Amino acid sequence: MRAATTLSVLVLAAGGVGHAVVTSMNTGIARVDPFKDMKNRPEAGNGMNILLVGTDGRDKITKEEKEKYRLGGAPCHCTDTIMVVHVSEDRDRASIVSLPRDSYAEMPEHTDATSGEHHKAHPVKLNAAYAEGGPSLTTRTVEHMTGVKIDHYLEVDFTSFMKTVDVLGGVDICTSSALKDSHTGLDLAPGTHRLGGGEALQYVRSRHIDGASDLGRMQRQQRFLAAFIAKATSSGALLNPVRFRAVAATLLGSVRADSGFGTTEMYALAQAMRGFSPASSEFTSVPIGEMGHRVKGIGTTLKWDDAKSKKLFAALREDRPLAAPRPRGPRATTVDVSPEQIRVQVDNGTPTAGLGKRVDAGLRATGFRTTGLPGNGLRRDLTRTLVTYDPRWDRSAQTLAAALPGCELKAVPGQGGTMRVTAGTDFRAVTPVRALDPHQGEFGVVTGDQVVCP
Repeated sequence: MRAATTLSVLVLAAGGVGHAVVTSMNTGIARVDPFKDMKNRPEAGNGMNILLVGTDGRDKITKEEKEKYRLGGAPCHCTDTIMVVHVSEDRDRASIVSLPRDSYAEMPEHTDATSGEHHKAHPVKLNAAYAEGGPSLTTRTVEHMTGVKIDHYLEVDFTSFMKTVDVLGGVDICTSSALKDSHTGLDLAPGTHRLGGGEALQYVRSRHIDGASDLGRMQRQQRFLAAFIAKATSSGALLNPVRFRAVAATLLGSVRADSGFGTTEMYALAQAMRGFSPASSEFTSVPIGEMGHRVKGIGTTLKWDDAKSKKLFAALREDRPLAAPRPRGPRATTVDVSPEQIRVQVDNGTPTAGLGKRVDAGLRATGFRTTGLPGNGLRRDLTRTLVTYDPRWDRSAQTLAAALPGCELKAVPGQGGTMRVTAGTDFRAVTPVRALDPHQGEFGVVTGDQVVCP
């Protein structure tokens, strides 16, 4: 959610609309000093590291919007989202790493920004650093935990996020399953949705959709950011000076940044990133070693996997890609349940010899656990491929249906965990499918083009 603000400024400025259009907005950026009195900092690596911090500020949101989008209550004056964005030295890649707000953190020795009280180093949840010491303590804590030297700091709130999405004309989000969260009011049916500012805020804030909680929320934030970049680069906003200025002014109007990162620097960086696209971005979050690490006086925290997190941040310092090289081939459709978890029996419902074998082989090639023994069904005149399934495995059935576009789905109570496919004469080929692992944001990496709508 927060990276959208920064990267979009860079992407928009790269459109070449004009240096003056961007630099004229420099006075709209509020300034902070996140590096004040910082000592013993990590050594600088290659590329640029930007710490993106999102607060839960909602002072400028109307009463009607607060009620509609469930934004009631007092803000905690803490960080709602923290991301480290690494822009490669050659400016052709951005690596975005989400830091869970409930991460177990060792707060460095500091003086409380509010009370003036001096504190020795002590354990906290990561999002508490902002409340105790503002941007400076947040930056110090992140550097201490990651070993990555932060070059620039950027901070935005709920209001700027909503307005920016609206000015851009909304962002398209796809989901293979229903998304519903009573806390934020999010209610999306399976399919593609164009979200306005308020709906987009509900989407990126929701953490009560499933058991993934904050980790699932970070995945959705990453998917949204990829979709935002795709919209910004394909909507014509880059080439229309009037629209560009409206979007850029909204983006910069409520940003807080360090004094060394002005619009001139943003423009120069953006010019070097002219070819940036969703495929140029990669997303992950810090690997978690212990999900429910309890700390006296703090509660349940997320403790990072020491070995894996060190490896992750070493890659950032060394300016190496986080995503493994992808084999060439057709793009896979994103589904909710991994095909590797689904067992399938294939039958031939037509007189065409070998059709069952073709379907079985196609499904197996994309990851389904087929029996490898296709049979002949009771019907030999089937024109439309039929998938029967037990209603208890309805999400798995949706994955199978995505691999067989146009098939008929039929629920059969009591069928059990094995899906049954009866091939019809309409079968042409199996569409490759892949699932975002439930812990994808925790252990894996996805690129922007993998998660945007087809």
